[in-house]
Formats: sequence, C-alpha cells, structure tokens
Amino acid sequence: MRLGVHVVNFDIQGGPGALGSTLAGVGRAVEDAGIANLSVMDHYFQMEMAGGPEKPMLEGYTTLGFLAAHTSTAELQLLVTGVTYRHPGLLAKIVTTLDVLSSGRGMLGIGAAWYDREHLGLGVPFPPLKERFERLEETLQIVLQMWSDDDGPYEGRHYTLAETINVPQSITRPHPPIMIGGSGENKTLRFVAQYADACNIFAAPDAGPDPVRAKLDVLAAHCADVGRDPDLIRKTIMWTGLVGTDAAGGRAFVEEMRRFSDVGVEEVHVMPFTDDPVGFVRGLGDHVVAELNDV
Repeated sequence: MRLGVHVVNFDIQGGPGALGSTLAGVGRAVEDAGIANLSVMDHYFQMEMAGGPEKPMLEGYTTLGFLAAHTSTAELQLLVTGVTYRHPGLLAKIVTTLDVLSSGRGMLGIGAAWYDREHLGLGVPFPPLKERFERLEETLQIVLQMWSDDDGPYEGRHYTLAETINVPQSITRPHPPIMIGGSGENKTLRFVAQYADACNIFAAPDAGPDPVRAKLDVLAAHCADVGRDPDLIRKTIMWTGLVGTDAAGGRAFVEEMRRFSDVGVEEVHVMPFTDDPVGFVRGLGDHVVAELNDV
C-alpha cells in the first residue's frame, strides 16, 4: 500500500517565520522515508474543526511549488482543490506548471468545494451545491481538453473558452493524474468513473473498512455503466485518525491498513496534527513505510 502525507496544520513551532524551513524539512523527510505522495489543503481560511480562520493557512499551489523544489520523487497535489477557487483554464495551467517544474510529479486533486465562510470572507462566489457539481464536471472536461491535442474552443453552461491552448504541455502524459475527492454516490463517484484516475474517500478508525467497501462497490457499478475497468482507478483513503509513529503505533496502523487493503484500498493519506510535522514524517519513515509497502 502506498503512503501519502497530507499537511493540514501550519500552526507550528517557531511561528510563521519557521514555516519555510519546516516545510523544506518535511519535503526532505518525505524523500528520506520513501513516501509516495505529499499534499496540502486548498483553503483560504483554516477549517473550523482545526481552529478556524484565526489559525494560519497557506495558499495551496504556491506551497506545492515550494515543496517541488525540496523533493525529487514524491507526487505533489492539493487534497483537494475546490472547483470554485480558480477558473478551470487557469487551474489546468497551474497544475501543468507544477508538473513541468517538478519533472512530472504534479497531480490534480479536485472536488466540489464546501467551506462557505472562506468564500464569503474573501468575496469568492459560492454557488449552490447543484451548480458546483455542474461546474466540477465542466472543469474536468476543460482540463482534459487542455491536456489533449485539441486546442479549440470549449462552450459549456458555466464556462466558455475561445482557445484551450496549453504550452508547454505537461511532462506526465497523457496528463497529470486526476483525483476526485469525496464519496457522494450519485455524482462524485460517477465523475470518478467517467473522468478520474483516482478517488479519495474518508475513512474513520471507528467505522472500519465496510463503509469504504460499500463506496468502492458503487464506484465499480458506475465504471460498468460507462464501460471502464475499475482496476484503472487508484483507490485511496484519507485516514482521519491519529497515527502513532513509534514502533508500537506504527505496527498498529499497518495492521489496521491490512483490513482496508482487503477491500481494495491501494493508498492511504495521513495527517500530522502535531506542531512538529518533520518529526511525524521521520517516525513514519522509521516505523511505517517499509511495512506498509508490503501490505
């Protein structure tokens, strides 16, 4: 099973002045540990459940560009960007730039967006959920067109592009992988089947793997409907629980992940809630990565 580290807490030791050196240290620790994926959130404000807007939050793609300079093998993505945050043509250009400058390590993680307070706070339009899903599907169509040989127009209900020119093209061909975050059965997982290379589903320690199994069964049904092999889609989870990074905690986590591997999960993303993310990642390298790779 592949391991990803999802950085969610920027309230670290040393304050804002230490964020640059700390994130550089996270990148080096991820490389040393052999961790497959490194991601950050895409929010303007810190989430309410993590302390709210009074806590620090960095802009996502700027942060990924910084991390690209301090890593050489890890896949880089936002987990996940909200469809409302950037125009889809610009989003395709941003992810392409990340992919080119990281020598083919960029990934597009995307979802329908949900945090209304940050939108209202900074004056970003936040349409109703139905419209956000319409915009999500159009965005997926636009980025795929921009990563293709078709540089002609795109006309949808919400977006009109006269020319989908994207030069240089991504290093990763045919395009950077697309991950759709969320577990909605009617739209989100249908979009995964139709457009994406990976899904990401929340997994809670107290729920066990059965809810994830059920979502993957729904995804498989959508794949059958569109004539796609579900094995071509990477099945990933966001682990919402704490992960012990000492020897005992690492063993317990790996054993828990065996249960999720049995239902088809191929990759798990874990969050360092601590104010010492470098130490957290080093602990993963010492007690988790090698054992998890064998799951």
